[in-house]
Amino acid sequence: MDKFFARFANATAHIAGTPTVFLACVVLVLVWAMSGPFFSFSEDWQLVINTGTTIVTFLMVFLIQNTQNRDGAALQTKLDELIRTSNADDVFMGIEKLTDKELEVLHERCEQMAKETQAALQKTKAERAKRASKSDTRRRSA
Repeated sequence: MDKFFARFANATAHIAGTPTVFLACVVLVLVWAMSGPFFSFSEDWQLVINTGTTIVTFLMVFLIQNTQNRDGAALQTKLDELIRTSNADDVFMGIEKLTDKELEVLHERCEQMAKETQAALQKTKAERAKRASKSDTRRRSA
């Protein structure tokens, strides 16, 4: 049942996101709007579009959420594998399960490490520029 639903949800989400389906929905709404005068813009006429859009929206929410959940889990698994096989800190594996506060602390730690790395790069760049200018000065005086 899970595999069938996963395939169905993926196929439906893929099809629903195509320009053709969007245009078909626009045409359907336009046909409904143009049919208003024939039905005297009655409550039944309005009920048709309201009921139809509500049912489609209700069902699509579950299909799209299912697709999003699987995509998110697949992405997390891929990232975890990259972390596991690299020199990255293993503390990042599974962080999607942390609280907002814990994520904020980890984010601040990453920002601090990025600032330190940037400072080290700037220092190295300045040292290289300094060496290059000394080298140029020596060449000119020779």
